[in-house]
Amino acid sequence: MDSLGSLNAFVHAAEARSFTTAGKQLGVSSSAVGKAIARLEGRLGVRLFHRSTRTITLTPEGGLFLERCRRIFSEVEAAELEISQTRGAPHGKLRISLPLVGMLMMPTLSAFMRLWPNIELDLDFTDRLVDVIDEGFDAVIRTGEINDSRLMTRMLGSFNYQLVGSADYFAEYGVPETSADLIAHRCLRHRYPSTGKLEDWPLIVRSNETAVELPTVAVSSAIEPLVYMAERSLGIACLPDFAVREQVQTGTLISVMENAVCHSGTFRILWPPSRQLSPKIRVFVDFVAENLFGTSSDMLAR
Repeated sequence: MDSLGSLNAFVHAAEARSFTTAGKQLGVSSSAVGKAIARLEGRLGVRLFHRSTRTITLTPEGGLFLERCRRIFSEVEAAELEISQTRGAPHGKLRISLPLVGMLMMPTLSAFMRLWPNIELDLDFTDRLVDVIDEGFDAVIRTGEINDSRLMTRMLGSFNYQLVGSADYFAEYGVPETSADLIAHRCLRHRYPSTGKLEDWPLIVRSNETAVELPTVAVSSAIEPLVYMAERSLGIACLPDFAVREQVQTGTLISVMENAVCHSGTFRILWPPSRQLSPKIRVFVDFVAENLFGTSSDMLAR
């Protein structure tokens, strides 16, 4: 049991990068955490941390050991929950990484919090490619292809792009029917925050048409400002359908040229492998899959 306590102290210190913070989380002093880790290093015969007066960082051996310890505690948690599933609802902290566009998922995430009040969501919004295992995330939500074979994955749903603008905007500038018509319009564009490049509009260019250079009037690295500007008749935007579903349903935005947009995307959730999927992750995945896109996918794959 002392060994398990030392492992727990090590994991908290590694994730917090601080003995003091780890001590506060565990309800013990920072010196007690330091001594527990020193005993652990003595048993292992390796240094797990580089220590300085201000910070601690993992050694290469410490990084490998952290990954294994996380798997150990994941298995312990899964075993405890497996035995006690009939005792109560899923609970505990769920650390999730989402893309910046994930802010538009907040209604779904808020509904999840109301349904599962004993699960604490720790949400990290970034378009940076995080390392799920090394950075201690329970799961990440991402678009595109999955390149990390270490992870389990499940498709949450797919989305399409829509060209949208307000009724007042189209009354003033007309309703575009072809790509060429967009030359006379005010285009609201998205810039990828990770690369600084403008996102191309995925328009179908027919054989008798030529690609047009979109007249850009505003650029944003986030989706929400583009929705806001489009609602206020400042231009036309090309946005994921889930980002404007409510606005299109209520009529504050109108979708046009629906047969002229060719691109679609997929959202997936990924999590570290373990023998049994944690109940708190299971209920999170099921809820998001069913409510974010209105459909549920029940296929699990590695």
